[in-house]
Amino acid sequence: MQTLLYILFLIGIFLLLNAFFIYPVSITVLAFFKKSRKTDSNFQPAISILIAVRNEEKVIRQRIENIAKLDYDENKIKLFVCSDSSTDKTNSILEELNKKYTWLNISFSQKRLGKAGILNSLIEDVDTDIVIFSDANTIFQKDAVKNLVREFADNKIGVVCGHLILTDDEVYQSESVEELKYWSFETQIKRAEGKLGILIGANGGIFAIRKSLYKKIPTQKAVTDDLYLSLFPMLEGYKVVFEDNAVAYESVGKNVSEEFSRKVRFSATNYQTLSFLKKLLFLRRPLISYAFFSHKVIRWFLPFILLFVLIDNIFIAGKNMFVDVTLILQIVFYLLALLGYILSKMKLRFSLFSMPYFFVVTNIAIFKGFLNFITKKHSVIWEPTER
Repeated sequence: MQTLLYILFLIGIFLLLNAFFIYPVSITVLAFFKKSRKTDSNFQPAISILIAVRNEEKVIRQRIENIAKLDYDENKIKLFVCSDSSTDKTNSILEELNKKYTWLNISFSQKRLGKAGILNSLIEDVDTDIVIFSDANTIFQKDAVKNLVREFADNKIGVVCGHLILTDDEVYQSESVEELKYWSFETQIKRAEGKLGILIGANGGIFAIRKSLYKKIPTQKAVTDDLYLSLFPMLEGYKVVFEDNAVAYESVGKNVSEEFSRKVRFSATNYQTLSFLKKLLFLRRPLISYAFFSHKVIRWFLPFILLFVLIDNIFIAGKNMFVDVTLILQIVFYLLALLGYILSKMKLRFSLFSMPYFFVVTNIAIFKGFLNFITKKHSVIWEPTER
């Protein structure tokens, strides 16, 4: 029995190392030896931008005016914005802006459809080959769309993910700095995957696909829409790439508790998305399967792996020095997380404590998301994060 527990313990440790060290390093090394893609800067086809909104009076004007300032022929742009039963001033702002911009197409849903339902509705009005998806609180750099679209000059590319940068005007005072550090790590992985054409999940704030590859988003079962839309083309043999120069900005939640609800919601939909994309684990292109398993699947089951490794480690303590040191490191790590929680209540932050705290809270959110998934408490309809 001890031998079996030890083997399972080693497997658990390997999965953890693979997710946060082995996979990021291996994919970065592979990308280093991959030649950079050639893009055609003169490729500027007609495009459609889709944005689903719900009570976005604080940001929607800025968002549309940001698109108006893009370095792209406005005669080749169509912006479709649909308000999902907004109860604030969003609708009146949209109506005002609709008189100003001829390329702005607005619509209003009296019935709550959720983001998936809105996007499925908007796509029916699109008559361009390239579709860009974004959010109400995202801000594009002036040349973002031009740099994003030029990748499609290559017919083998089905999805292009832009470079989303999370921002925080009060980064040194708020609790969101940990999220920014994690996002920086995540972006490095996306950059490497994108160079290999196997990017596992686009940034919802800025990504584009060929309209012919749009797969209707399920509305009866809540999925993570950007992940769902950006990964299905890979099943059809298309490349999913990362465009570093297509830059967009999005604000991050101001504290851990604000981000917690968002992570719970996305965690629940991620499990549902896995049920639709499980074929990615068994493709004849093993690198894609390895990337999907390492980058997503392990992360989604991380709380269970962490809990198992800790309990298993306690049972086999004393077996050898490696086992004992690992147990001590785990105990110290969780104590640091606890201190991070206490310090956060005192409005104090030290990375030594705040990073373990952020990691633990994130995994608690994933676990809660899993519970919501199996009890069917997650929904295709939710309120946007407070702006």
